[in-house]
Amino acid sequence: MTIKEIQEEIVEEFAFFTDWTERYEHIINLGKELAPIDEKHKTDDNIIKGCQSRVWLHANKTPDGKIAFTADSDAILTKGIIALMIRIFSNQSPEDIVHADTGFIDEIGLKEHLSPTRANGLVSMVKQIKFYALAMQSNPQKSPST
Repeated sequence: MTIKEIQEEIVEEFAFFTDWTERYEHIINLGKELAPIDEKHKTDDNIIKGCQSRVWLHANKTPDGKIAFTADSDAILTKGIIALMIRIFSNQSPEDIVHADTGFIDEIGLKEHLSPTRANGLVSMVKQIKFYALAMQSNPQKSPST
């Protein structure tokens, strides 16, 4: 699936819920389903700066030139948010990630229903994902977070 198709799927999912309590529960469940990050990647170098909670993000180049992300957080809601971002951006090409529109975040109302510090953390997550993609675009021989 393309990034746009995944984002449209997420917008439809969030439209299904009647209020933000249900949406928060959905985000938390996404965090619970997130595949665990390898403990060796829980380093200071992989912490996303600007997040209220500790969020580790690791990027790996796949054999077909795409980027696979793994992540974890010490806060359950934040873990759900990064799980949502990984669902969208993992296993996509660096070019598609760099040029991806993130308007779906406003469309589902996510940023406006987060505390200011969590909203800033969300922006930091997207920036870090795009930074890894840009790094891989510039140097396709190297995985971005190695």
